[in-house]
Amino acid sequence: MTNPLVSIIVPVYNAQNSVARCLESICSQTYQELEIIVLNDGSTDDSLTICNQFCAKDPRVTVVDKENEGLSITRNVGMRLAQGKYLQFVDSDDHLAPDFTQRMVTAAEQHDATLVISPYWMEIPRDIQKEQLREKVKAGNPEDIAKKKLRRKKPEVEYREYGFLPAGVYDQKSYALHLMEKPVTFFYNVVWNKLYRRDVLNAHGLEFTNELIHAEDQQFNIRYLEFVERVVSLEEPGYYYVQNPQSICHTQINLSTIMQNRLQMIDYYKALYTKLGLYEEVQTQLHASLLGLAESVSPTIGIQKALSDAAEYWYAFFAGSDEEAELAAERSGRKTAAKKKQKLGTE
Repeated sequence: MTNPLVSIIVPVYNAQNSVARCLESICSQTYQELEIIVLNDGSTDDSLTICNQFCAKDPRVTVVDKENEGLSITRNVGMRLAQGKYLQFVDSDDHLAPDFTQRMVTAAEQHDATLVISPYWMEIPRDIQKEQLREKVKAGNPEDIAKKKLRRKKPEVEYREYGFLPAGVYDQKSYALHLMEKPVTFFYNVVWNKLYRRDVLNAHGLEFTNELIHAEDQQFNIRYLEFVERVVSLEEPGYYYVQNPQSICHTQINLSTIMQNRLQMIDYYKALYTKLGLYEEVQTQLHASLLGLAESVSPTIGIQKALSDAAEYWYAFFAGSDEEAELAAERSGRKTAAKKKQKLGTE
């Protein structure tokens, strides 16, 4: 059987320090039937020069030099150029295990899957680890974290594995129900740990929106899920997501942006899960997801703490007992949770 072509789409913007490792990991994949579409989104550093060097030595690499239009439009350009049976997305900060594409394609072909999803490694550079400790100190633990923790020698890179779906094969509804267990996680919402069918995307005109910051992947996946028939979840991770202190997640995201995006996503989820006949079953989880936590070590620990406190309070308010609501209210400094809950129960 002929191996199907996989189109790997790599948007690049000012990634001169990471794009060579990224492209080397793609070109070195054990799966060879690749079309590697590299899109330079108006970089002002040496990214384009590095990308062109890979194009010169590997005929599978195509470099598109375009004006700066942002991640969503850039990915859409790549999707329109793609010719593969499958689409894979890789961010220029990140890199792949050598057999990652091979394992995803094998799973898709064996099970005639519409979607393949994989656990991933979060790669945390030492400078972010230091920043995380500084934020904890600022948050009020100077004596607990203390000087010796800041002085303790740490490895240059830390790796954390994330995956929230047991390995196996799922139909559309079972996958959708599992998603609601962790609805705001990178694992379910990003595009770089997944393999997509290009014919499905083209048949339904699915592209990335340019109207959202940070949630464009999530909306894309919600819309794609409507047309998914079979999902394969892999057991082993193969994508290395590198925490970058200069990324959008670190520089352009605040609590207001997070809440605005999640409120917008609620409507998309409600429409999809209503169509699947699952909305009543997941309604509580869906609304609790407004204040859920993603698997991030962004130095915005204050935001993480605020979300955590609010999530505990509101989940108890909507789904727990009066005692749980009152306890959550006391922990978060709010004294009216149980009273409001009781009032709703009498109306």
